[in-house]
Amino acid sequence: MPKDSQGGESMNLSVRIIANENGGYTAICPTLPGCMSKGSTREEARERLDQAICGYFAAVNNFVPEHTSHEVTEVSSAEA
Repeated sequence: MPKDSQGGESMNLSVRIIANENGGYTAICPTLPGCMSKGSTREEARERLDQAICGYFAAVNNFVPEHTSHEVTEVSSAEA
């Protein structure tokens, strides 16, 4: 596992943030099945996804990286 600048473990994950038709945003981490969140702003959805990612790792294998970084790979509007 790569180390961050402070010596802790870190992980890079792709994140997809989608603007919802009825307002708000959905953030998804495609690498982690079922790991998603919603928020009224892009930032809120991303922050909630950070919490969901930590919870995912804690539940799956009792590993919570100290730091995660995200790369938004796609931003799109919901399709009808």
